[in-house]
Amino acid sequence: MADVNNKVAENVEGSFYVDDQCIACQRCIDEAPENFKMNENFSHSYVYKQPENDTEKKHCEYAMDSCPAEAIGNDG
Repeated sequence: MADVNNKVAENVEGSFYVDDQCIACQRCIDEAPENFKMNENFSHSYVYKQPENDTEKKHCEYAMDSCPAEAIGNDG
């Protein structure tokens, strides 16, 4: 389960976030490319844009559910 106290620095403010347990598998980017990106050195992903509609929110939820490291959280 993602830990809100261990968010990676690149996350934008909002309910969805990636924490430091990310293993850079890119599954979240495959599920929600409008909301997740990989950082510059490819060590972890982060939320670069919070979902702005129901479709994007659903894709972020899919990304969270499919994360093998359980590194995506939702405080919303």
